[in-house]
Amino acid sequence: MAENWEKAQQECTALGHELMYHDFDTDTFGTCKKGGEPGHFVQGRFVEHRCICMPATMDPQVAAEKEKAFLTENKDWASQSEKTGQ
Repeated sequence: MAENWEKAQQECTALGHELMYHDFDTDTFGTCKKGGEPGHFVQGRFVEHRCICMPATMDPQVAAEKEKAFLTENKDWASQSEKTGQ
């Protein structure tokens, strides 16, 4: 896991992944291949995490700006609980 968009992009390059993301349920950054879904299992059920994904080719500063714009336009999104949906 990475601590910011820049580190996530570096991990993408090293691992050959197409996407970098900011996981709001774990407050971490990471990478995945297209079709990959960050999350975890609870009693055999997969729980997808709330993530903002960007192409690994995107400049990390641009990714941070797009994330900020999304969060500004969708103020309640980051505060919603994965368990309650609120």
